[in-house]
Amino acid sequence: MAQIIFLHGASSSGKSTIAKKLQARIEKPFWHISIDHLRDSGVLPSSRFRTGEFIWANARKAFFDGFHASLAVYADAGNDLILEHILDTEGWLETLDNLLRHHDVFFVAVHCPLEVLTEREKARGDRPVGSAKRDYEAVHVGKTYDIELNSADGADANVERLLAAWRSARRSSSFNCRKG
Repeated sequence: MAQIIFLHGASSSGKSTIAKKLQARIEKPFWHISIDHLRDSGVLPSSRFRTGEFIWANARKAFFDGFHASLAVYADAGNDLILEHILDTEGWLETLDNLLRHHDVFFVAVHCPLEVLTEREKARGDRPVGSAKRDYEAVHVGKTYDIELNSADGADANVERLLAAWRSARRSSSFNCRKG
Protein backbone atom coordinates (compact mmCIF):
# COMPACT_ATOMS: atom_id res chain seq x y z
CA MET A 1 0.00 0.00 0.00
CA ALA A 2 1.39 3.38 -1.02
CA GLN A 3 0.90 6.54 0.98
CA ILE A 4 -0.57 9.55 -0.79
CA ILE A 5 -0.68 13.05 0.65
CA PHE A 6 -3.27 14.83 -1.50
CA LEU A 7 -3.01 18.63 -1.37
CA HIS A 8 -6.29 20.10 -2.59
CA GLY A 9 -7.09 23.77 -2.97
CA ALA A 10 -7.78 26.62 -5.32
CA SER A 11 -5.40 27.61 -8.07
CA SER A 12 -2.54 29.65 -6.55
CA SER A 13 -3.44 28.66 -2.96
CA GLY A 14 0.10 27.58 -2.04
CA LYS A 15 -0.07 23.84 -2.73
CA SER A 16 3.26 23.78 -4.58
CA THR A 17 5.11 25.64 -1.84
CA ILE A 18 3.78 23.25 0.80
CA ALA A 19 4.55 20.22 -1.40
CA LYS A 20 8.18 21.24 -1.96
CA LYS A 21 8.81 21.89 1.72
CA LEU A 22 7.01 18.68 2.68
CA GLN A 23 9.07 16.61 0.24
CA ALA A 24 12.25 18.09 1.74
CA ARG A 25 11.17 17.21 5.30
CA ILE A 26 9.26 13.93 5.13
CA GLU A 27 11.11 10.80 6.21
CA LYS A 28 10.33 8.74 3.10
CA PRO A 29 11.05 9.31 -0.61
CA PHE A 30 7.73 10.76 -1.80
CA TRP A 31 7.24 11.75 -5.43
CA HIS A 32 5.81 15.25 -5.95
CA ILE A 33 3.21 15.08 -8.73
CA SER A 34 1.11 17.87 -10.24
CA ILE A 35 -0.47 19.00 -13.47
CA ASP A 36 1.92 21.97 -13.43
CA HIS A 37 4.87 19.56 -13.76
CA LEU A 38 3.38 18.10 -16.92
CA ARG A 39 2.54 21.52 -18.33
CA ASP A 40 5.94 23.02 -17.49
CA SER A 41 7.92 20.03 -18.80
CA GLY A 42 6.49 20.37 -22.28
CA VAL A 43 4.41 17.19 -22.15
CA LEU A 44 1.45 19.20 -23.41
CA PRO A 45 1.62 21.23 -26.62
CA SER A 46 0.62 24.27 -24.53
CA SER A 47 1.57 26.90 -27.08
CA ARG A 48 -0.64 25.25 -29.68
CA PHE A 49 -3.54 25.18 -27.23
CA ARG A 50 -2.92 28.88 -26.48
CA THR A 51 -2.98 29.84 -30.15
CA GLY A 52 -6.19 27.89 -30.70
CA GLU A 53 -4.64 25.44 -33.15
CA PHE A 54 -5.71 22.71 -30.70
CA ILE A 55 -8.82 23.05 -28.57
CA TRP A 56 -8.20 22.34 -24.88
CA ALA A 57 -11.88 21.51 -24.28
CA ASN A 58 -11.54 18.65 -26.77
CA ALA A 59 -8.40 17.26 -25.09
CA ARG A 60 -9.16 17.95 -21.42
CA LYS A 61 -11.11 14.77 -20.57
CA ALA A 62 -8.53 12.40 -22.05
CA PHE A 63 -5.70 14.34 -20.41
CA PHE A 64 -7.23 14.12 -16.93
CA ASP A 65 -8.39 10.52 -17.37
CA GLY A 66 -4.78 9.64 -18.20
CA PHE A 67 -3.39 11.73 -15.35
CA HIS A 68 -5.73 10.11 -12.83
CA ALA A 69 -4.96 6.60 -14.10
CA SER A 70 -1.22 7.33 -13.90
CA LEU A 71 -1.54 8.22 -10.22
CA ALA A 72 -2.99 4.78 -9.51
CA VAL A 73 -0.22 3.10 -11.52
CA TYR A 74 2.49 5.01 -9.62
CA ALA A 75 0.90 4.08 -6.28
CA ASP A 76 0.21 0.47 -7.29
CA ALA A 77 3.92 0.14 -8.13
CA GLY A 78 4.73 1.15 -4.54
CA ASN A 79 5.55 4.84 -4.96
CA ASP A 80 4.47 7.23 -2.21
CA LEU A 81 3.05 10.47 -3.61
CA ILE A 82 2.59 14.10 -2.68
CA LEU A 83 -0.19 15.02 -5.07
CA GLU A 84 -1.33 18.55 -5.86
CA HIS A 85 -4.65 18.71 -7.61
CA ILE A 86 -7.85 20.71 -7.93
CA LEU A 87 -10.99 18.59 -7.97
CA ASP A 88 -12.94 21.06 -10.08
CA THR A 89 -14.94 18.60 -12.16
CA GLU A 90 -17.94 16.54 -11.09
CA GLY A 91 -17.01 12.90 -10.48
CA TRP A 92 -13.27 13.32 -10.07
CA LEU A 93 -13.33 12.70 -6.32
CA GLU A 94 -15.23 9.47 -6.82
CA THR A 95 -12.95 8.42 -9.68
CA LEU A 96 -9.81 8.99 -7.63
CA ASP A 97 -11.35 7.39 -4.55
CA ASN A 98 -11.95 4.27 -6.64
CA LEU A 99 -8.54 4.31 -8.37
CA LEU A 100 -6.68 4.83 -5.07
CA ARG A 101 -8.91 2.65 -2.88
CA HIS A 102 -6.07 0.28 -1.88
CA HIS A 103 -3.81 3.09 -0.74
CA ASP A 104 -3.54 5.34 2.30
CA VAL A 105 -4.84 8.71 1.06
CA PHE A 106 -4.35 11.65 3.45
CA PHE A 107 -6.60 14.41 2.09
CA VAL A 108 -5.46 17.97 2.85
CA ALA A 109 -7.40 21.18 2.27
CA VAL A 110 -5.23 24.17 1.40
CA HIS A 111 -7.18 27.38 1.99
CA CYS A 112 -6.04 30.87 1.05
CA PRO A 113 -7.74 34.27 1.39
CA LEU A 114 -9.48 35.33 -1.82
CA GLU A 115 -7.54 38.61 -2.05
CA VAL A 116 -4.25 36.68 -1.96
CA LEU A 117 -5.46 34.18 -4.57
CA THR A 118 -6.46 37.00 -6.90
CA GLU A 119 -3.10 38.75 -6.53
CA ARG A 120 -1.15 35.52 -7.09
CA GLU A 121 -3.25 34.69 -10.16
CA LYS A 122 -2.53 38.11 -11.63
CA ALA A 123 1.20 37.92 -10.82
CA ARG A 124 1.59 34.43 -12.32
CA GLY A 125 -0.15 35.29 -15.55
CA ASP A 126 -0.49 31.62 -16.52
CA ARG A 127 -4.02 31.05 -15.25
CA PRO A 128 -7.30 32.19 -16.77
CA VAL A 129 -8.43 35.36 -15.00
CA GLY A 130 -11.12 34.49 -12.51
CA SER A 131 -10.11 30.84 -12.05
CA ALA A 132 -8.80 31.43 -8.52
CA LYS A 133 -12.10 33.05 -7.45
CA ARG A 134 -14.11 30.28 -9.10
CA ASP A 135 -12.00 27.64 -7.33
CA TYR A 136 -12.20 29.53 -4.02
CA GLU A 137 -15.98 29.42 -4.12
CA ALA A 138 -16.37 25.79 -5.14
CA VAL A 139 -13.50 23.34 -4.66
CA HIS A 140 -13.95 22.61 -0.95
CA VAL A 141 -17.74 22.32 -1.02
CA GLY A 142 -18.95 18.89 0.07
CA LYS A 143 -15.51 17.50 0.86
CA THR A 144 -14.21 16.20 4.18
CA TYR A 145 -10.49 16.45 4.92
CA ASP A 146 -8.02 14.80 7.25
CA ILE A 147 -6.57 18.26 7.94
CA GLU A 148 -7.29 21.81 6.78
CA LEU A 149 -4.46 24.30 6.32
CA ASN A 150 -4.44 28.02 5.59
CA SER A 151 -1.59 29.36 3.49
CA ALA A 152 -1.72 32.59 5.52
CA ASP A 153 -0.18 30.58 8.40
CA GLY A 154 3.04 30.09 6.39
CA ALA A 155 4.38 27.02 4.63
CA ASP A 156 6.74 25.94 7.42
CA ALA A 157 3.99 25.96 10.06
CA ASN A 158 1.62 24.17 7.69
CA VAL A 159 4.16 21.45 6.94
CA GLU A 160 4.71 20.88 10.67
CA ARG A 161 0.95 20.57 11.27
CA LEU A 162 0.52 18.33 8.23
CA LEU A 163 3.35 15.99 9.24
CA ALA A 164 2.04 15.65 12.80
CA ALA A 165 -1.45 14.83 11.55
CA TRP A 166 -0.21 12.46 8.83
CA ARG A 167 2.03 10.59 11.28
CA SER A 168 -0.94 10.09 13.63
CA ALA A 169 -2.42 7.67 11.04
CA ARG A 170 -5.96 8.93 11.80
CA ARG A 171 -7.97 9.17 8.58
CA SER A 172 -11.52 10.42 8.19
CA SER A 173 -11.64 12.21 4.84
CA SER A 174 -13.86 11.95 1.78
CA PHE A 175 -11.44 9.27 0.59
CA ASN A 176 -11.47 7.09 3.66
CA CYS A 177 -15.12 7.37 4.70
CA ARG A 178 -16.18 5.18 1.75
CA LYS A 179 -13.84 2.37 2.76
CA GLY A 180 -14.81 -0.21 5.23
